[in-house]
Amino acid sequence: MNDFFPSMPKVAYEGPQSDNPLAFRFYNPEETIAGKTMREQLKFALSYWHTLCGDGTDMFGRGTMVKTFGAAEPMEIYRRKAYAAFELMEKLDIDYFCFHDRDIAPEADTLRETNARLDEITNLLEELMKQTGKKLLWGTANCFNHPRYMHGAGTAPNADVFAYAAAQIKKAVEITTRLGGKGYVFWGGREGYETLLNTDMGLELDNLARLLRMTVEYARSIGYTGDFYIEPKPKEPTKHQYDFDASTVLAFLRKYGLDKDFKLNIEANHATLAGHTFQHELAVARINGAFGSIDANQGDMLIGWDTDQFPTNVYETALCMLEVLRAGGFTNGGLNFDAKTRRGSYEPEDIFHAYIAGMDAFALGLRIADRLQRDGRLDTFVAERYASWQSGIGAQIMAGTAGLKELEAYALEMGEVTTNTSGRQEYLENIVNAVMFGA
Repeated sequence: MNDFFPSMPKVAYEGPQSDNPLAFRFYNPEETIAGKTMREQLKFALSYWHTLCGDGTDMFGRGTMVKTFGAAEPMEIYRRKAYAAFELMEKLDIDYFCFHDRDIAPEADTLRETNARLDEITNLLEELMKQTGKKLLWGTANCFNHPRYMHGAGTAPNADVFAYAAAQIKKAVEITTRLGGKGYVFWGGREGYETLLNTDMGLELDNLARLLRMTVEYARSIGYTGDFYIEPKPKEPTKHQYDFDASTVLAFLRKYGLDKDFKLNIEANHATLAGHTFQHELAVARINGAFGSIDANQGDMLIGWDTDQFPTNVYETALCMLEVLRAGGFTNGGLNFDAKTRRGSYEPEDIFHAYIAGMDAFALGLRIADRLQRDGRLDTFVAERYASWQSGIGAQIMAGTAGLKELEAYALEMGEVTTNTSGRQEYLENIVNAVMFGA
């Protein structure tokens, strides 16, 4: 049972001149860019939740898409979702997938029964992975959707909820380990508060750290060797999320001594909601040694919520891939398309158009980022802008040999500062445009 998209061909690279809408124009998986193939540099992953489960429902309307794949019985629906997922990956030439536990198997009346369902589907996924060579990029637990998590999971005021979440995460970690996942993600979907009038913030943060530490210890004890990621997001669904942005998460990890155990999974749309650029959040992760993985999407700048659109903004993908190259590329992470077709794009063919658009956009971004690095003018300008720190008083400050007394004496002797130079932002932006368009 692996023909849910019979009218869709296997998508291949045909080059920029192709007029075939079901072909890659820029993503050539075996082409070498910056020392690796595009397949290795980009490490595309299919998001199980949006692609196989999302039905177009929003706050104002019912679903517009049917994702039952011709079945009625719950477990049969999820078995077919698995077959459909691997058919999509085969036809789109995608090597990885990502999932939440509740994406791959429906929740039952009891945790024991739910876990049995998960075991059944995990057996199927394992077999399909062996048959196709597809891999798990990362797994996670959905500890935010069920009403029990209305006040949080790791930050819940009810210890029973914390215990249930811990049990759910334990199972998700076991599945991720069994399937050879390279990462495990925490997104604090309900880890935050609506009002401080009813919130013990200190206890909630302490408990969240306890849950993360428990998970790391257990995962390592069963042989999990991949990365752990936290995915920042500032709002939605709670008014104040504890994982607001990269800097907030890093401060939290350092406070609780977890910074050596976790990296960051950065999402473009979440960066937008935090008032940052995608590049900013990636740079914060990179300079702090915490760059891990990416949720590839984009948001609508006119809308103040998470729209999870497929990424098509090449300027943004280019600056994203520039940060990835500066970080030395992905290790265990990759580019997961945490994106969904628009509510009005409801036909199965639209899934193919969406992934092709996103993959081509990141392929273009990689090509441009590589050209920017080889061009060298951006890096040269920045190095020259900070040259004063390589000698004289700057070098003394860097070495710790100049304190306030020494700097006062230097300033008194120097007089007024006369050595500032232009930041030339417009010049640099023009360089980016020139490189992007081949000038």
